[in-house]
Amino acid sequence: MSWYAYCIAERQAFPELARHRRPMPLTGVTGLFGNQAFLFPASDLAVIVSEHSPEDSARMDQQAAKDHARVIGDCFKHSTVLPFRFGTTFQDDDALRRSVRSNQRHFMANVERLRGKAEMHLKVLVDDTCPGNSARDMTVGQQYLTSLRQSASRQRERQSKARALSIQMHRMFLPLAEEITCKRTDSGKMLLDIAHLIDNKTVERYQNKYSSATQELKECRMQLSGPWPPYHFVHRSAAQQHHSA
Repeated sequence: MSWYAYCIAERQAFPELARHRRPMPLTGVTGLFGNQAFLFPASDLAVIVSEHSPEDSARMDQQAAKDHARVIGDCFKHSTVLPFRFGTTFQDDDALRRSVRSNQRHFMANVERLRGKAEMHLKVLVDDTCPGNSARDMTVGQQYLTSLRQSASRQRERQSKARALSIQMHRMFLPLAEEITCKRTDSGKMLLDIAHLIDNKTVERYQNKYSSATQELKECRMQLSGPWPPYHFVHRSAAQQHHSA
């Protein structure tokens, strides 16, 4: 039987596994396509899975991705979790056990590092003060070279502005760790996508800081979501990469 994997959790968070070595239904939780979710015990860890058929692989869509995230979120209410990539499957019980066994130290180190922590997600939209050239500005010869130099200069200015804004966000929110990406939107604005790792106990304080930030940074449009499982802060193992669809 093939298994679809959602995440790894701490076995001790699920008392029903104390005397069991075989997969047990995770009460009240259904996975992809309405399939029952199971707790698959593996040493000090538990892998949250559901049965998976070849036909299911052809049905993977946006709703399946939402269900994948929902199951991880449900488990996050009870335990530290290490999310698997959407589409991760294992051929049978032995393949799943081998993967966990061969990566035991890696998984346990991740669990220890992320225990009691959550991810907050910020989207910050600001005007791009360095608009790009239109197509008519792209000409031949010297004008073209000048255009390239101007484009490089604008890119440096854009990076400098993004760096300054990300530093400002760091000082305001003081996260334990962060992951930041920046891109220019089709509407000509600059979007910073920020993931902050924080202690679970400081969620309310973080939300209060966000309220203050929206008042202080009038030039920014900000959107906050979370707390989430620490998606951006799980160090991936080779086995997880290998089994991803």
